Amino acid sequence: MLLKLTKKIVITGPESSGKTTLTKLLAEEYNTTFVKEYAREYLSTLRHSDSYRNQSGKSYSLDDVLKMAKEQLNQEENAPQQLCFFDTDLTVYAIWIKKKYNLEIDWITQHLKTSMDKLYLLCDVNIKWEEDPLREHPDIKDRKRLFQDYINLLEKYQLPYHIISGDIPTRIKKVKKIIRQLN
Repeated sequence: MLLKLTKKIVITGPESSGKTTLTKLLAEEYNTTFVKEYAREYLSTLRHSDSYRNQSGKSYSLDDVLKMAKEQLNQEENAPQQLCFFDTDLTVYAIWIKKKYNLEIDWITQHLKTSMDKLYLLCDVNIKWEEDPLREHPDIKDRKRLFQDYINLLEKYQLPYHIISGDIPTRIKKVKKIIRQLN
């Protein structure tokens, strides 16, 4: 089965669903590497630049999002070949661009169609929202809708995934069981 060959495990899902925390803890647990979410780095830098001027505090363009997506993909492609965890991938950008700009980007779509060498762990939103100036969807209804968008996207491209829910220890336990079943 294809999943037995998987060395790329992507932690994906809506903002403030525990992706970064889970990614770091899993990399530590398995003594391996992880690839950070590039958007956070990019937006933090942009937010502190002179060009970041918007009443909502969320000033970025489609071009910015595409730059972030390209760099995220670049980091993924240059990740080590052993077991590696990814704090998001192009699934996040596909949903972000669709929701914010009502667009689908061909090269992102093509990449998702061929992402069969990954296992996706979809983080549920049943975790406490953490305030962050870079986050845009604190309303639980929005977060649940976005969570469903992730399910729809993963199923549309027939990408293998598991929903990860509960508190952090429960999530770690579930992921360890999934990984054991891969071997």
